Amino acid sequence: MKSNQALNTLFLYNSIFVFANNLLGPLYAVYIQKFDINVMSISLVWATFIFFTTVFTFLLSKIGDRIKEKENFLMAGYLIRSIAWFIYIFANSIPHIILIQIILALGEAFGSPSFDAIFAQHIDKKFSMSEYSSWRIILNFSMVLSTIIGGFIVYKLGFTILFLSVSLLSLFCFFGVLTKPRDLL
Repeated sequence: MKSNQALNTLFLYNSIFVFANNLLGPLYAVYIQKFDINVMSISLVWATFIFFTTVFTFLLSKIGDRIKEKENFLMAGYLIRSIAWFIYIFANSIPHIILIQIILALGEAFGSPSFDAIFAQHIDKKFSMSEYSSWRIILNFSMVLSTIIGGFIVYKLGFTILFLSVSLLSLFCFFGVLTKPRDLL
């Protein structure tokens, strides 16, 4: 299989993003308990994210195919989620958390479909199984490592440092894609 520079670049930045996202991973349930809420409230917060991700994805799908440079949507996804994770540092109530979940949902709606579209655009049909497998392997290793590191960060430094780390890594991905030549992705 030949080297695919576009996929390598996409894999690099999105694996860093997935790493950042999964620093929080299962610790989210621990974080949200500080608001002294019940299990149904926690479910409602998560359902809010899924619902608004679906709504925003539907709305953005109406214009997404008209956008020539899908990396602009990918960058928007990184940037919006970076802002949302930073705002988590200041959250002090469930309404704040719900608002942040809606912002994260917007970022997800921009980011995930655009990643998939860019991936599909650059995949070599003769090697589609190995290219998809490569991404899954990178994705899984990134999630394993980040889940452990996220736990360590919270244990030693707390959630503020964790949210700051997630936000900065996502911002790094935004600038990484922004500074790449437009013809690469």
